[in-house]
Amino acid sequence: MKRSGIILAVIAAVAGAAGIYSWQSQRGGFAEGSPPVRGTASPSTTIGQITDARIQNANAEPGLWLAHGRDYSEQRHSPLTRITRSNVRQLGLAWSFDMYATRALEATPIVVDGIMYMTGPWSVVYAVNAASGEEIWSFDPEVPGAWAAKACCDVVNRGVAVYEGAVYVATLDGRLVALNAQTGELIWDVNTIDRNRDYTITAAPRVARGLVFIGNGGAEYGVRGYVSAYDAKSGELVWRFYTVPGDPSKPFESPEMEMAAKTWKGGEWWKIGGGGTAWHSMVYDPDTDSLFIGVGNGSPWTRAIRSPGGGDNLFLSSIVALNAETGDMKWYYQTTPGDTWDYTATQDIILADLEVDGRERKVLMQAPKNGFFYVLDRTNGELLRAHPYVAVNWASHVDMRTGRPVERADQEWNKAGESRLILPGPLGGHNWQAMSFNPQTGLAYIPAIEAPFIYDLDADFKATGSYKRVEGGWNTGIEFGRLLISAESHPGALDPPKGYIKAFDPISGREAWAHEHGTHWNGGTLSTASGLVFQGNGDGYFTLMMRAAARFCGRSTPTPASSHRRLPTRLTGCNMWRFRWAPAGPLCSRKATAPPLARRGMAIRACCMCFA
Repeated sequence: MKRSGIILAVIAAVAGAAGIYSWQSQRGGFAEGSPPVRGTASPSTTIGQITDARIQNANAEPGLWLAHGRDYSEQRHSPLTRITRSNVRQLGLAWSFDMYATRALEATPIVVDGIMYMTGPWSVVYAVNAASGEEIWSFDPEVPGAWAAKACCDVVNRGVAVYEGAVYVATLDGRLVALNAQTGELIWDVNTIDRNRDYTITAAPRVARGLVFIGNGGAEYGVRGYVSAYDAKSGELVWRFYTVPGDPSKPFESPEMEMAAKTWKGGEWWKIGGGGTAWHSMVYDPDTDSLFIGVGNGSPWTRAIRSPGGGDNLFLSSIVALNAETGDMKWYYQTTPGDTWDYTATQDIILADLEVDGRERKVLMQAPKNGFFYVLDRTNGELLRAHPYVAVNWASHVDMRTGRPVERADQEWNKAGESRLILPGPLGGHNWQAMSFNPQTGLAYIPAIEAPFIYDLDADFKATGSYKRVEGGWNTGIEFGRLLISAESHPGALDPPKGYIKAFDPISGREAWAHEHGTHWNGGTLSTASGLVFQGNGDGYFTLMMRAAARFCGRSTPTPASSHRRLPTRLTGCNMWRFRWAPAGPLCSRKATAPPLARRGMAIRACCMCFA
């Protein structure tokens, strides 16, 4: 088979011996509000010339991957057709690239000018030859090793943005860095956070209108969320939108914060932080000149502590539409008012033009943690559809008249003061793993999770009525220490969690087909115009599903641990391909020339693999 025009990049994290990292103390020169630190380089004039127009017209360059979700719609759908159900069994490993780490790899590569730009743990950037896997350059932002203690979910990074000759990466320790796309040399480096609070950044930046957009994480540690826009050329801050209100005794930063403060009742949430971090999904829409952001959970998780008088606690667990140029709010939709389950709305936001009730609508779609799949009119925030896509027991349905979920009274653990087994749990029905959408089939392909959780108020809070913020630790307000005891009264609580890929119709709410994986924590999906859906799963397999199947083919014969091979399905009427790099063999066939992470004592056992 000839090499396809698309390079399917699979980021594979394989267990190995993790070392102890203690590298350097926090550097100075990065105070909040300080000007960017200038490097010696400027943007390349020949390489990485991705513009707004090119991203909008990405279909004209179908073999490239120009933005985080391929184009501004972030559908993660490839228009390429050379890989088909008839020849997919010929797909094999083209090259692999050693990432010099044993930590998780979550980045979506950007592919342009024959170069693949990607990130590994510790926000390290790699530029490799997309055809051969040879390293061109790498950049280590030298994140202090101690910053790992501030990260809820490892030292991961979800990728870069490439724009007008520069590569942009957000670092775990809260900086935004611009590099020359050809050489990897520093253009500028700016701090985006209050370094006295436990902020982190793991998201990929987004770019449009000459701006670089970035949020942050750290809600469990007691921070206040916001999204910032920086000038792509200079690194200067252009605007900032806070997602939750601060101290109400002080002037509000915007009319939106004054409005939001009225939905927080009682308590001193601003001392705990409030949460609401926008740690993942941000999508620019050129049709409306809007930036859509997904907002996360509260701090603490439980409203009984952070806002004991109730209230919706805006803009937690919300999709917020901002004017991309000014940062002013256009509209918002709150998926989980008064969130008390860690039901973030930070999951993938996808844009499309769909026919809804006989009318062509510009829509926004999201499958957030709370288990409901939302379709909104992205011009005004009108709710068009809200269907459950996984098992849900905390609410019966979403009221289409009010737009609010109808919570089940028997599951209100926050008010009852007794534990409840809730679906979904804090992992959500869908987490950060990429969801794709095929406009030909009208189906979304969701890496879905079924993992219930026993929710109960913190035992000390129930006993004393007071809550003390933990400096440098998680602040959930949830009783984690007695989960096993509580499980005795909740049948099924200790059952293994489940993971699926689901082909879901956002308009009808119908599940076209689904397949259960061997583990609950699996990779994102990629759909193609030839009717294929690719996914990496937690078993270590890179797998293929067929869009036409009414259901998935079931599990194939397991691959022996000592070998790897392509496996045909044993069932009829369905095709499948999957590939596994066996842990018993050599992991990566090529090694980078400079291992920046080796200084931190990390074993070299994770790599990027490309198939052709």
